[in-house]
Amino acid sequence: MTQGFAPSPAPAPRPGEGVSDPNELIRLIDLLRRTEQVDQRRPDVRVGEFLVDAGRVPLSLVAGLRTLTRTEAASMRLLGWGRSNADIGTLLGINETTVRSHLNSAVVRLGVDGMRQLGGVAGLLFHPLD
Repeated sequence: MTQGFAPSPAPAPRPGEGVSDPNELIRLIDLLRRTEQVDQRRPDVRVGEFLVDAGRVPLSLVAGLRTLTRTEAASMRLLGWGRSNADIGTLLGINETTVRSHLNSAVVRLGVDGMRQLGGVAGLLFHPLD
């Protein structure tokens, strides 16, 4: 006597693995298209003399970033690249104490909690993605 095997039923799709309803698929595609259009309309943000991709800038910081002076923005950019205050001073031709002053001013203008958070924001804005 041979034992027969019944085919197992197809597993139900898990969340994010597929859409079985064509109308739901059309709705999701339309939602993605609208989201992409909104993102494309958001202009780059000027930080000092630098343009930063709007997708990298938290909305809560946009107003503060626009108020940064040229040297504050340059100091912040180099901080985002991982440079020390001494390196930033050398690269910008200013004293290390002046660099600290510019970065502290940026902390106040952006309303962040301190230098550690400013470093995180600077990395988010200026660190290369490659």
